[in-house]
Amino acid sequence: MMGAAVFAAALPAAAQQHASPAPAFAASNLTEKGVRDLAANCASCHGTRGRTAEGSIVSPLAGHAKDDIVQAMAQFRAGTRPATVMHQIAKGYGETEIAAIAEYFSKQPR
Repeated sequence: MMGAAVFAAALPAAAQQHASPAPAFAASNLTEKGVRDLAANCASCHGTRGRTAEGSIVSPLAGHAKDDIVQAMAQFRAGTRPATVMHQIAKGYGETEIAAIAEYFSKQPR
């Protein structure tokens, strides 16, 4: 019975322990290099600097208006624009990051 008494005595102490704090995530890196790094994530489908390979069925991003890219990303996030993987990818970016990436691609030559 002594084991049960020790266990029972430990319960109040365990109940008083606080949960671990939520993890603190780093703020987005919206420096010029940070935005280039974010935009590089798009290269595997949309090509380097948003220029797709000739004959690709994927839309190029280079030279498109910033607002058009932002709107497309909002539609992907909402699931209202047809896509294969963009619904999930778009959800990984915040509005500030999307605006910065869209600005980057809008300035790239076609």
